[in-house]
This record gives sequence, C-alpha cells and structure tokens, in this order.
Amino acid sequence: MRKVIVLSSFFCLLAIGSVSAQTRWNAQYQQYIDQWHSVAIDQMNRYRIPASITLAQGLLESGAGQSTLARKGNNHFGIKCHNDWTGATIHRDDDATGECFRSYRNAYDSYEDHSRFLVDGRRYRSLFSLQLTDYKGWARGLKAAGYATNPKYADRLIEIIEVYRLYEYDKGKHNAGSVSSPDLDIYEFNDNLYVIARRGDTFRTLADETGISYRKLAKYNERDKNDQLQEGEIVWLKKKARKAPKEYKNRPHIVQAGESMYSIAQYYGIRLERLYKMNDLTPDYNIRVGDQLKLR
Repeated sequence: MRKVIVLSSFFCLLAIGSVSAQTRWNAQYQQYIDQWHSVAIDQMNRYRIPASITLAQGLLESGAGQSTLARKGNNHFGIKCHNDWTGATIHRDDDATGECFRSYRNAYDSYEDHSRFLVDGRRYRSLFSLQLTDYKGWARGLKAAGYATNPKYADRLIEIIEVYRLYEYDKGKHNAGSVSSPDLDIYEFNDNLYVIARRGDTFRTLADETGISYRKLAKYNERDKNDQLQEGEIVWLKKKARKAPKEYKNRPHIVQAGESMYSIAQYYGIRLERLYKMNDLTPDYNIRVGDQLKLR
C-alpha cells in the first residue's frame, strides 16, 4: 500500500535570485496547494512525475484554480485538444483566437489527464530518465519540449516550487496509519485518513479493502450507506473533525463554482453541521461563488 502524509503549510517569503521578486507567498496559492498536493503525490507515485512539478504547473496554468479554463472547464494544466482528444471541449483565446482546450468533469480528471499527457507524449519521454527530485531539470525539460511558449516558463515553475517549498512533496511516501490494503492509496489530513474514490467504488467495495464496515464509512462521510460514489470523491476513513487544522484559523475558504457546503466539508475533513455552525448558517442557505467560509 502506498500512503502519503499531508505536510504542514509553509508560511514564508524567500529570496531566490533575480526573478524571485515576481513571486511572493499568497493565501490563494497556499490554499490551492493544501487542496491538491495529496493528488499530486498520488500522481507522482503512479506516473513518476515530481509532485512539485505537477503542483507548480497547476498553479501557474490555472492561476491557482481561478482561470476561466479551470472554473468553466476544470482544466488546470492548459492542455489543448490536439488531434487525439475525443472528450468535451472549451474554446478560449491563447496563441490564436478561439483555440480548443480539453474540458473535464472535475479537476481530479484534469490531474489524471495531465499525467497521461506527459507519460504518453513522445516529446516528454526523456524527462522520465531524470530523478524525481530534479525539479529544475523537469521544469527546463518541459519548456524545451514545447509544453509552453513563454520563454520564462521554466523559471516561473522553479520560482513557485522554491517559494512554496513544493520540493518537500517529492519525498513521497509516509506511513499514515493502520488501515491496510494492497491496492488502495490512503492519505492523511486533519488527523484523519481518506481515499479517493475510483470508478465503480461503493461504500461496500471500500469496506472490503479497508476492513472498515460500509455502514461506518457512510456514517463517517455523512451519507446513506447505499449512496453512489463518484470517481474523484474524497471518502474519509474515520469520523471527521470539528474544524480544519490550526493553520486555517485566519484563512477562510473562498467558494468556487460548483462547490457545495458538503463538498467543502469533505475537502477539509470537517463535519458538515460544524461548518454551518462556524459560519452562522442554516442548511437552507445557498452558498454563492466568492463567499468566504470560516474553517475553524
């Protein structure tokens, strides 16, 4: 079983050379890292792409999840359609007017497709001979292979990695608890363990793999035991916490398109009723894009 630990947030400003003045720590970038670094580590363990590179590209290409492509098409890596794409599309101006970009059901699918795009792309093949810790080589190799036209693309990736110390995530694996399964990736966050639902997963199938009863899994996730799970969903393996980790004390969650109170509670491993209570909201309140929610 592969297990990884959620590392603590990095609140720092570092001088990293002549270009570092362009990149400064900000809460929106850190929130994106907190949300997606476990997925990036999972992708690294499966496809041998440094987690630091995946996160830096996601941050840069999607503007920390705020770009139109990310908000409307769940495209976090700026991948264009190309001739072999048969999925949904979204059109935006880029190097030319109205270019075709890939669109995904959710951001997790975008992360998966980014990995497959690099693994299957002949022009990126040489990158996989590099060490996972060689983020500079990967950044320069991506630019040389033509991933982006910006001449400063590699420099920007390296800046982001060093300011946010994303190289820490390239260390990879960590024992996260006592749950055991040979095929299931288990992650840790907020003093809890979770898995990411795969296609066809149910509470019953996850119960078979984790040794936790399907009734308990459903209860921990505040769901009915017979509910259908969607690919990419977070499924917690223990009862969720009353609030987010202490580093979120003065860092509210900014509601994005498509989010619900339940999905936000799941992201942070918080009990849904506590999320409502912390924000003086009732279950009939309809959150809006841009709302700021306290997490502890």
